[in-house]
Amino acid sequence: MEFDFAQLPAQDRYRLLVSFVAPRPIALVTTIDDKGCYNAAPMSFFNVFSQEPPLVILGMQMRPNGGVKDTVANIRRSGEFVVHMVDMAIANQMIVTGVNFPSDVDEIAFAGLTSVPSVKVAPPRIKEAPCAMECRVAHTIEYERRTIVLGEVVQMHVRDECMDERGRYVRPETYQPIARLHADNYIVADRQFVLKKPEDLMHYEVTAGYAEPPPAKSGS
Repeated sequence: MEFDFAQLPAQDRYRLLVSFVAPRPIALVTTIDDKGCYNAAPMSFFNVFSQEPPLVILGMQMRPNGGVKDTVANIRRSGEFVVHMVDMAIANQMIVTGVNFPSDVDEIAFAGLTSVPSVKVAPPRIKEAPCAMECRVAHTIEYERRTIVLGEVVQMHVRDECMDERGRYVRPETYQPIARLHADNYIVADRQFVLKKPEDLMHYEVTAGYAEPPPAKSGS
């Protein structure tokens, strides 16, 4: 099948893109408005963007009526937000925060989650989340009906049991985030496997300074 995006309605383009660019990690984003009310909203147009500087990226669309979503308005005003990863323990609560509540509703409390103070930003983090990243806006792009936000991670909180004793590597048996597929379909990372580059090709590898370069094979 072939699809000419210049001819497709927007909803058909959306359906195709999110069905095949999947699974997509879920960012449960908390912000705070000018009256001090907490806001939480899930987003699957999200990913890590860079490690130096440490950046995450969010893509947020306007409401169907053309209004600005609370998360966007709060980020524009304060320049701060917190991104939480989602696991099965808080999956149902994450869905609740996605309801289009009035602006004065604290979605964190409504969903039965717990707000705790962040270290470097004003918006709270969610205690029950396996991972939380405090972020400050690095750059914002307004593109037609969408706001794209690059956020610099300034503080990260990780639940102890998700990491090994040295705090270097994730425990895959414990940290099992969920991700969105399409429509109301999700997937959980509970069947992880290892894929490594072939050893006989490692002498071609060009390193970027994050690990010791592999030794050249004799006779190469």
